[in-house]
Amino acid sequence: MSRNIIVTGAAGALGSAVVEKFKREGYHVIALLRPGHEEEVEEADDSYEVDVTSEQGVSDFVKEYQMQYGELDAIAMLVGGFAMGNLEETTQAELTKMFQLNFLSAFQMTQGFLPLMKKQQRGTFLFVGARPALQLKDATASVAYALSKKMVISLSDILAEELKGTDIRTHVFVPSIIDTESNRESMPEADFSKWVNPVEIADAMHFAVNTPALRNMTFKLYGGA
Repeated sequence: MSRNIIVTGAAGALGSAVVEKFKREGYHVIALLRPGHEEEVEEADDSYEVDVTSEQGVSDFVKEYQMQYGELDAIAMLVGGFAMGNLEETTQAELTKMFQLNFLSAFQMTQGFLPLMKKQQRGTFLFVGARPALQLKDATASVAYALSKKMVISLSDILAEELKGTDIRTHVFVPSIIDTESNRESMPEADFSKWVNPVEIADAMHFAVNTPALRNMTFKLYGGA
């Protein structure tokens, strides 16, 4: 029987690493891509264009998923975005954008697939937090981003409380700065060797999914940054 994992944001640097890791380990990988962006993830077994911030979009995909695949082993919710700005600079539009990309994308997928996981009484939710959500000194320069990621971490905690007594697990992965091409371009003077490689996060996710003893864990992947 195949092991199924859904990866949202699969075309990004982290998404690609997660797709490659789980594919290499024998999982059937279903990649979710942004509608209208002509994204491709060659390593994925199947790909769908889904707006994961849309309640209707996710609902339609859940129905399609259940018809095509049935059971689900894990969801890696990797869609997200970043924005700088302190309290005085942060606009409502920036708050809304960060809320939609970072929190709502995870919330809609969690809400959509929770009934399936409850029915099968197993599975793993994989969330991505951020260090500013845990360290206030980092949050002051990226308020909208930190607040939205704090909500993701809280969502995972609430979900874990609801799922006590089941074999459904939830984990949060909290990187500092991920070593991606876009981050290198925006911070060309930084010491990239101190950043977190996406492959390391993918390895941690695979370890968490395949270690049943771990429940509601927060993995701090800070590297040397």
